Amino acid sequence: MGKYELLKKKIDEFKLITLPAIIVVFILFILMLGFYFYNAWPAIEKYGLGLFIQNIWQAAEEPAKEIYGLAAPIWGSIYTATIAVLIALPLAICYAIFVNDYAPKQLKYPLIIISDIMAGLPTIIYGIWGAFILVPLLRDHLMKFLYEHFAFIPLFSYPPISGYSFLSAGILLGIMVVPFASAIIREAYAMIPSVYKEGLVALGATRYETTKVLIKYVKPAIISGFILAFGRALGETVAVSLVIGNSFNLTYKLFAPGYTISSLIANQFGNSVLYKYMTSVLYSAGLVLFIVGLIVNIIGLYYLKRWREHVSH
Repeated sequence: MGKYELLKKKIDEFKLITLPAIIVVFILFILMLGFYFYNAWPAIEKYGLGLFIQNIWQAAEEPAKEIYGLAAPIWGSIYTATIAVLIALPLAICYAIFVNDYAPKQLKYPLIIISDIMAGLPTIIYGIWGAFILVPLLRDHLMKFLYEHFAFIPLFSYPPISGYSFLSAGILLGIMVVPFASAIIREAYAMIPSVYKEGLVALGATRYETTKVLIKYVKPAIISGFILAFGRALGETVAVSLVIGNSFNLTYKLFAPGYTISSLIANQFGNSVLYKYMTSVLYSAGLVLFIVGLIVNIIGLYYLKRWREHVSH
């Protein structure tokens, strides 16, 4: 048996060994999706499409008087995640480029370690810091200034009374997802063949011009980092619930308090058993988050896979 045939046999054996694990993970995924749908169905059947497009939360001991609509938390989840990635992506790109190309050797690995530590910190740490440090800082030095001088712009027209708002949640999420996005971009940037950099330098390109060209080369990885960071921000719970204000506001005004699906579930699940339909409504909210997060992550992984295939060729 030749080396090629032996290698092929080993690969086939490895596939057979790992196949049961893949099947188990797939079954768990299907069971989880089915579990959410089964528990969400009573609310979907009662309220129909209105459950997802109306903004109302009326709990009552009599089931006939219960009325729920998830428009505000669905909007809040998407809105805060969008703010987060708009803040995180430029920071992640700059961080990845600096670590790979500009940081001194003695500083490079400490920066990577700090980023990895930030990614692994419990979210409650971010939440407490956000509630007691970030929110007062933003309220007193940013929100009030923007409201007093630029209130004619609709985004800044809501009075920043408490500081707990969409903006606070979005900025905190942006800080939290920077390590995730930067790790993907940093890895992609480091995988660029050195011959490309050397060729650009040989052609007389400056460091800035070289960086511009290389950024275009890793564009799919940047898109992937953007999408995966969005998915990570979309599902954050504890930190967001401490800084967003937890109010059923369906507005684009940055200084208004709001709700996200995750913070709604965290705040309401404990007393949902007292009402006939509230638990099912919360499962419906979780189902929306599950499906949106799944779609976002699939798109992100697709772009990352396409970039890796491009690099390997």
